[in-house]
Amino acid sequence: MSDTSDDTEVAGDDDEMAAEWAAMAGDGEGDGEGEGDGDGDDLAAGWEAMADAEDGEGESNNTGRVLDQDEIDSLLGFDGEDEEGQTRGVAAIINSALVNYERLPMLEVVFDRLVRMMTTSLRNFTSDNVEVTIDSVQSIRFGDYLNSIPLPAMLTVFNAEEWDNHALLTVDSSLIYSIVDVLLGGRRGTAAMRIEGRPYTTIERNLVQRMVTVVLADLSAAFDPLSPVNFRFERLETNPRFATIARPANAGIVTRMRIDMEDRGGRLELMLPYATLEPVRELLLQMFMGEKFGRDSIWETHLANELWMTDVDIEAVLDEQTLMLSDILALKVGSQLALNAQPNSDVKLYCGNVPMFNGKLGRKGGNIAVQLDQRLVGARRID
Repeated sequence: MSDTSDDTEVAGDDDEMAAEWAAMAGDGEGDGEGEGDGDGDDLAAGWEAMADAEDGEGESNNTGRVLDQDEIDSLLGFDGEDEEGQTRGVAAIINSALVNYERLPMLEVVFDRLVRMMTTSLRNFTSDNVEVTIDSVQSIRFGDYLNSIPLPAMLTVFNAEEWDNHALLTVDSSLIYSIVDVLLGGRRGTAAMRIEGRPYTTIERNLVQRMVTVVLADLSAAFDPLSPVNFRFERLETNPRFATIARPANAGIVTRMRIDMEDRGGRLELMLPYATLEPVRELLLQMFMGEKFGRDSIWETHLANELWMTDVDIEAVLDEQTLMLSDILALKVGSQLALNAQPNSDVKLYCGNVPMFNGKLGRKGGNIAVQLDQRLVGARRID
């Protein structure tokens, strides 16, 4: 009997607990429909206020905020996990050191003269109507330029004798076949026939060399008002690896020109490394011809006036003797040196170590004087 009563009490407790949980659940649902919405709105409003406050602080302290690594990488072009992004970022930093050709204003004048002169020279060379135009002038690294040359092509290596360096002239295949066709009497109105995949013949190389010689002569004449220079042809190459005249990382200026001969023509590219232009860099920095060189009469007059007012020391030497070192060390106070000089002997006047005049020793008033007889230049006398 006792066991049965215990079970009945436990079951009753379970029923009461279940009823209490049900009542709590009912109260929760009722509250959710009423007060729960208000509490949720208040909570959302609180979060928005906090977010606005943080944004306001961020804007007010934006100038003093330190960038984190992700922001720095994004500014430099890095993508963290993207190797291409890193390559672009590093390339942007490296290429930023390239000097823009526009910082050398006189190059535009030189290239403009070159185009005008080439138009006339190539017309005489081909006996045809030739038009030369400049497509672009840009700075590029030498290695990138060699990789961008469309093959097949002929690369001319020439030497700037006065500047003691080299440059490159590239003739593309279209211009090569056009020049050969024009010089060998091809009919007008027909495009030059191209045979790709074969080496250039000796005749083609010789004709292109003749055209390059004409272009180099015009290039020398274009630089002549700025700085006299002679561009000398050295060799023709068809493989860019054999035309390497500078390190791949060295910068240079590439001028791309278009040569049109009615319905024929092609491209000509002139590569001038900055190392080649270094001897005339100061002249290329001019805004106009003759800006930093030429005769300045005002400065010449001022310099001449100041030179005439300069004080110099003149020494009169009566005699010079050659003595042994032992005799010189034996000299002491009271020692006498016999000079091989007579009253009418010549006296040499020196300015520093340079002999200037030869004269006679005498006296004028209470001072010892020298009468100049001859002017001396080095060891040679000029009467």
